[in-house]
Amino acid sequence: MHSNPTKGFTLIELLIVVVVIGILAAVAIPKFSNSKEKALKSAAFADLRNLSTAQESFFSDSNRYGGMADTGLMRFSPSRGNTNLAIVATVNNWNAILTIPGGKRCAVKVGVAAVDPAGWTGPALSDGIATCQP
Repeated sequence: MHSNPTKGFTLIELLIVVVVIGILAAVAIPKFSNSKEKALKSAAFADLRNLSTAQESFFSDSNRYGGMADTGLMRFSPSRGNTNLAIVATVNNWNAILTIPGGKRCAVKVGVAAVDPAGWTGPALSDGIATCQP
């Protein structure tokens, strides 16, 4: 029996494997980032829908919409990571804006003569439809 002293991988074979792994990582990382951003926006949409439900319930009890001071009474708090929630309310309408991780903002406006939230720089808002910055 002869022993083969050249067992193992050559430097070229190892370099090819490293290059292939690098290419796969270069493709996968942007896809992961896009998926993460979509998930964060989905959480923001869910928060704004839950806020809309809480507002309507609060309105039926109080005959007015709730502002920031009323979030405890509405039993509403945004998802973890969604920060800088601002709610402005009048008797007939309200608007809200919140910041998702990464700095993008999502907003909604609801009611008669509702206006866009202060600081909103995204697409035009339609009544009752949550929208995020692109």
